[in-house]
Amino acid sequence: MKKPSFGKKSAPAEAEESGYPPPPAPAAAPDADGAPAPARPAGRSGGSRTTQSLLAAAAVLAVVFGISEVRPPAAPATGDTGASATTAQVERTAAVCPQPLQGLTGSTTLTAYTPPGTGAATGGAGWLSDASAPATPPTAAPSAPATPSAPATPAPTGSAAPDKGGAPADARLTLAKPGTPVSAPAANADTAPGTGALATGALAPGFTVSQTTTVTEQRGLGLSGVTCTPAGTSFWFAGASTAGDRTDYVSLVNTESSAAVVDIKLYGDKGPIDNDAANGITVAPGSSQSILLPTLTKGPVTDLAVHVVARSGRLGAFLHAADGSKGADWIPSSVEPAPTQVLPGLPADTSAARLVVWASPDDDADLKIQLSGKNGWFTPAGNESIHVKAGMVAAVDLGKVTRDEVAGLRLSPSDDKHPTPVVAGVRIDRAGSNGKSDAAWLTGSAPVGARATVADNRAGASTLFLTSTGDAATVHVTASAGSNGGTPVTKDVQVPAGATVAVPAPEPGGLNGSFALTVETASGGPVVAARMLAIPAKDVPMFTVQALRDDRSTVKVPQASQDPGVVQR
Repeated sequence: MKKPSFGKKSAPAEAEESGYPPPPAPAAAPDADGAPAPARPAGRSGGSRTTQSLLAAAAVLAVVFGISEVRPPAAPATGDTGASATTAQVERTAAVCPQPLQGLTGSTTLTAYTPPGTGAATGGAGWLSDASAPATPPTAAPSAPATPSAPATPAPTGSAAPDKGGAPADARLTLAKPGTPVSAPAANADTAPGTGALATGALAPGFTVSQTTTVTEQRGLGLSGVTCTPAGTSFWFAGASTAGDRTDYVSLVNTESSAAVVDIKLYGDKGPIDNDAANGITVAPGSSQSILLPTLTKGPVTDLAVHVVARSGRLGAFLHAADGSKGADWIPSSVEPAPTQVLPGLPADTSAARLVVWASPDDDADLKIQLSGKNGWFTPAGNESIHVKAGMVAAVDLGKVTRDEVAGLRLSPSDDKHPTPVVAGVRIDRAGSNGKSDAAWLTGSAPVGARATVADNRAGASTLFLTSTGDAATVHVTASAGSNGGTPVTKDVQVPAGATVAVPAPEPGGLNGSFALTVETASGGPVVAARMLAIPAKDVPMFTVQALRDDRSTVKVPQASQDPGVVQR
């Protein structure tokens, strides 16, 4: 039985995914749609050439204005800038989840959720389905680029028999309606494939998928969480390593219908790290690959920045870090390089923090280090700044930088006239009273915007970190119904200008199962946000932190206006 398609779509389908309606068919020539074409006079008896040209032009104008009358533009909605535009809800949302690689004692849960909508969309379906299994577990990089070929397991094609809700019969998880999350276990073992997620119709706006893995064996011990992302062509990570007991790997998942060719670019404290094995990696359609970073660095490197670039095709790229028994988690992908980066989500009981920064090859970067505490931005004593050479990576140990207060971290140019794009990540450790610890990684994040959601939350285990990077803000926080029952709850949170507040997640009344958290900026801001999920296990303070980003459930669609002058241009 074939699996559902997450492959490359036709042009109209792509338009639906981005929120734009499918483009209209090209206008036919006047005679093609029944309008009479202008008659051509025989010889010179019908008038001069000038007269003929004028008549032809008049006929063309009549056709143009006729079409304009029959197909007037949609009623414009004027935004703050005065430009005409309409707002449309997305009708199709796709995401990719990494391979679990959970070892012998690990277990992975996939959770999908769509917030209740206010738009006119109805129907639709949401589901998750496995990509093809990788050929081998993560041991080494490919020795040479492979020739694209059909995967061992057929790539998703969408021809599997759908159930009544529109999801394929072999889906691992199906989402029935907005407002209630659904959870299911991922495939087991270290050869488990990545996952493709898809939602259409009323389930598309804000569709969010979380993947959470718990590992209790010494290798990879810890809680690893990640928010599944759309397929793309560029992914930045900061904070990887191949030194000591680190076992870091890149997971590449191609849920498209065509092969992707990928380069993995590594940067250390001496600049780019060249290795032919990191170039031209082919990921077959519907397949997953995992590549150990030590096979690409030619020796241990303590601090790494990683850039995954697709030469052709699209895919999901993820980076997992494991530091022996000291903790493990996914290193989240960063926003694109920028002179200022904000990293939300430092817990009050941070026992250690290490900041890793990469600077663009164009110039060195001199950056201020600031923390957002309960009273606004301040500079941590002893860690006021960091200098990063062009094209290289620099790192600094911040220690117990939060000093028992929650915080967000901001990097910005020391000289506003000398901005250099950077990518930043910070590793945070939390230690228990018995000395056992777990680690998580934060990265540069964008504001939550109108709305953002994180799907997998547990009773008594979730904390929100909200940082207002501008004016004071009011934020609506909504806890959804539980996956097995419960009543949604909404709470308003006030965030002072430049400050960070920690909010124990509100929980649904009568909660049964897991629930989702949705954050909406009601006024002020902008606001960056992160969610910490803390689930102690075997005396280890296991935790993971995910930033919340705008779900882009709506887009502005530009409007065309009637302009007769276009025929003169």
